[in-house]
Amino acid sequence: MRTGQLLRSDRHRPVQPRARAGWRARGFTLIELLVCLGILGFLATLALPMAEMASQREKERELKRALWEIRDALDSYRAARETGALLGAADQPPYPATLAELTKEVPDSRLEHQGQTLRFLRRVPRDPFADTSLPADQTWGLRGFQSDAENPKPGPEVYDVYSNSPLKGLNGIPLKQW
Repeated sequence: MRTGQLLRSDRHRPVQPRARAGWRARGFTLIELLVCLGILGFLATLALPMAEMASQREKERELKRALWEIRDALDSYRAARETGALLGAADQPPYPATLAELTKEVPDSRLEHQGQTLRFLRRVPRDPFADTSLPADQTWGLRGFQSDAENPKPGPEVYDVYSNSPLKGLNGIPLKQW
């Protein structure tokens, strides 16, 4: 028989691969899986603090936005009192007594704006670091006009607001001092 000719019985036999890949071709070893899990665990421990920091940063952005919005409304309220658009007793402070007053619609008292109304806030924003069970206007610390900035206390008017959170911001400054 010549080389390369197959016997009749060899034609139906499956062809064997020249080099067997061995047992590694069937899957991963236990050690390879443990190493992969270890690497994934290590990466997860690195990512968790970064996710917490991103959450803190987002809450701080919300806090800055809310403080800016309320403080701008307080300044607009005072400007409306000073220009005569909002009437009040002469002995009454130029700032509102509560944050809820900023959301009420009041008539504009100026002659050229007869029939128009003023509203300084659509709603009082919530302190993002405060308890969510409280109404939004009760989540803020209130500072009266006669109160010291270092030791704020409420007064007959709302001159400024601050966060009641005992936490420090990512910049190292306590949130109460923002």
